[in-house]
Amino acid sequence: MIFVGVGSNIPAKGYISPKTTIEAAVKSFDAFGITLVKISKFYITSPVPSSDQPWFVNCVVQVSTKLHPNDCMRALLQIETIFERERSVPNARRTLDLDLLDYMGLITSHQDPLILPHPRMNNRAFVLMPLSDICADWVCPKGGRKIGELIEELPDDQIINCLID
Repeated sequence: MIFVGVGSNIPAKGYISPKTTIEAAVKSFDAFGITLVKISKFYITSPVPSSDQPWFVNCVVQVSTKLHPNDCMRALLQIETIFERERSVPNARRTLDLDLLDYMGLITSHQDPLILPHPRMNNRAFVLMPLSDICADWVCPKGGRKIGELIEELPDDQIINCLID
């Protein structure tokens, strides 16, 4: 299984909210050879690390693709660019953030350009909670920890609430 973390805390031009930006971005995946399989609930989440910027809308999607992991990541970066993602400073506000979280259990080293599984995903409520919506039995390929265990160990300062439309 392949999982992508999706987030936004400012709308891209032409969209009314971070959620509508995310919905449009996910719909565009097909044009890049990435097929949507499942999408989690949407969540409102506090910025990590904590800051005074707007809160995020986050979800996780399960996708399928024939693309190599590096090519998949390049496609996700292209989609971010289309949705006006600007990379100014670390953890800045963003119209769209697409993170390749897990690519069929592949484990790469920190020397590789693409680190899998995503190196910070196990410490982030905005990844683990939505991931548990669509894959409650997910186990981290690196270390073999179950998603429920990882969720129980999350820091208390990460606020996450299910978005009710």
